[in-house]
Parts: sequence; structure tokens; C-alpha cells
Amino acid sequence: MVVSTISHFHLKFPPKHTKVSIIHPPKPRSQIFCCVSIDPPALDSSNAGKTDNKQKELRIVFAAGGAGGQIFPAVAIADEIKIINPDAKILFIGTDSGMECTAVPSSGYDFSAIPATPLLRPILSFKNLSIPLKWVKSMIASWNIMKEFKPQIVVGTGGYVSFPICLIAALKGLKMVIQEQSSVPGLANWFLSLVADFVFVAYNSSVDRFPTDKKKVVVSGNPVRLLLKKNVSKAVARSYFFPRLANVSDSEVVVLLVLGGSFGANSMNIALFNIYFQMLEQRPNLHIIWETGVESFDEMESLVRNHPQLVLAPFLRSMDMAYTAANLVVSRAGALTCTELLVTGKPAILIVGDINGGWNDHPPSPAAAPSAPLQRPPLPSSAFTQSPSPPLP
Repeated sequence: MVVSTISHFHLKFPPKHTKVSIIHPPKPRSQIFCCVSIDPPALDSSNAGKTDNKQKELRIVFAAGGAGGQIFPAVAIADEIKIINPDAKILFIGTDSGMECTAVPSSGYDFSAIPATPLLRPILSFKNLSIPLKWVKSMIASWNIMKEFKPQIVVGTGGYVSFPICLIAALKGLKMVIQEQSSVPGLANWFLSLVADFVFVAYNSSVDRFPTDKKKVVVSGNPVRLLLKKNVSKAVARSYFFPRLANVSDSEVVVLLVLGGSFGANSMNIALFNIYFQMLEQRPNLHIIWETGVESFDEMESLVRNHPQLVLAPFLRSMDMAYTAANLVVSRAGALTCTELLVTGKPAILIVGDINGGWNDHPPSPAAAPSAPLQRPPLPSSAFTQSPSPPLP
């Protein structure tokens, strides 16, 4: 039985607003919780009779979109809020072209879309000349949605989608908080920290990276979805991906889970493509669950041969099943993935570095610090850049 000591932060807003509580443990290797519990303020007895139910109703907007690293922390926070306050009204705002337009409704939450455009790199590129006009359109759409929904609090989890939404929240005088998953803040959260009421970060090392009052920055850890805390038997999880394993002993099966992230890691896909078939043929008890990423899936599906011991998917939504089924995880060292590995207790090989041709220039997540780097000669660059060859007939 794992026992974890819980620390409690109580953040007071003015009486006319709500109160936010953050719960997390100081020992993330045992268990990690990061939840926002928001309770309506106590009403003055003289005004209690004048306040109708609609005024008492807690209403929260989540600004989340782009990648799973921004979407699922927001879903995790929303899940905890619904446990504490089942009557809370929650609305997610994102784009109709990102994965949030399907991931959020499938998680059980209402969703509204705005037009949003990422800032391209390099920032001084001519392609960004039209960005200000597009941001104005995003802000107008955000204003109209919030005017109708009437939230008391707006929660942003980073990324270009959250920027116009959180900026409008600040202009409207709403309480606005942001949550940063990585050790180094993204551009949106870096700017929004200047107008946010609170900034929640995962690591102590992140506090000094924001240009805002350090008293507003709270180290809370990364939120983890409730589904990853469910108890799922290994037999059920493995038969979910490989039905023929339903009656096979766990000791006779080895499952490798390969995670490239929501957008995928092309170099990881190429490296695995070059060896997957040989691995499966040499190890009859080996099974592979391979998340290619949405952008790489069509290419990999056209190249990879069907095999009864292989599951190929663009993105895994049933991560509780995937983690439970796996004996070993091979993954990019993303901040959220590292947190999930600590929560699920899965052994993993983390790939640190620019394996996706520049997916980001952040240092590896501090959550990966307990891992031991492999002291091996570096692989030749061709091992990760060589294009996959078509499968043999």
C-alpha cells in the first residue's frame, strides 16, 4: 500500500469571487495529485435570500488546445473540480482543427471553438505579419463566448490557443490562473504570467523563469487524469489490445509500449520501423503497442506490415489500459509523460533530445532526473534520420 503525505495550499480571492485550493504530495515518485478545488464563498446572511441559484453556480472556462500536453492537464483539473463540486459548469475553449475538438467532448465536457493561429518560428518571419489580425478575431470570439457563459474563473494550460482566451479574461477583470507543465515556460504562459492571478508550475526550478511576482507562482506538480489512477487488471488491459491474450498467463507475455506523443516523433518511428518486425519474429512472446502520433500515422500505416503481436495507433486515448498492459515504456521525455510514468510506476527508457527535428528546445523534464543515463557510444545520426524502406512483400 502506497501512502503519500498531502500538502495543501489555500489561495484566497476577494469575497465576491471564489477560493482555489491546490492539493499535491511532496513525494511524486509515490503518488501525484494536482487538483484545483473551487468552493463558492460564504454568503452574507443578510444577502443570502437575494442570491438566486444561478449566481451561486460555479462556472469555469478552460483554455486548452494544440497538443495533449496542454489538453489533458486541463481535463485532469476539471475532473477533480467535478468531484468536489458536481454542479460546477465547465466549458473548454479551443480550436475546431486541433485534437481538443474530439478529446474534450470524449472526456465529457462542453466545448466551444475559436479561430486561433500559432506564432511561427522564427518570430520575425514574414509569415507572421497577419498574426495580429488573426489574434483580434480570436479575442473577439473569446469575448463573445465568455459574455454568454459568464465564468468566474479562467484556467489556461499554455499554448497558442490559450493566449487570446486568457488575455480576454484579464481584460474583463475575471480571475485567471495558468498552469505550466514544462520546466521552461512556453511563450504564451510566459507573457500571461504578467496578468495572471496565480501561476501553477510543476517544478521548483520553474519559479524564477517567469517575469512576474514570485509570490504568485505556486509549485503544485503536474495534474494527472483520474483514469490513470484507476485499478485495471493486467489481464483485462492486455486483452483490450490483444484479444487472443485473454487466457494467456501474464508471465508468458512481454508488452512494449512506444509513445511518440500526440504529434509523434518521426525519428522514433523510423528507428522502430527498422527493427520492429525482426523483434517480433525473434520474440514470439513480445507484443508492441505503438503510438505513432497523428501526423505520422498514415505514412507508418502504409509501411508497417500487419502482425498479430502489433497494435499501431495514431494516438492512444485509453492510456490507463496502455500503461497497465506494458512491461516497459519507450517514450519521449515530455513533462507530462514523465509525470504519468511516476504515477503509474512503469519502468521506461526516455529519449531526450531533439528527436523530432526541433519539436522544442526545452531541457529534459526534471521529472526524468531519477533516471540513469545509459553510458553507451552515441548512435550514428543515420540511425534516426534514415527514411524507412518499404516493407518486403
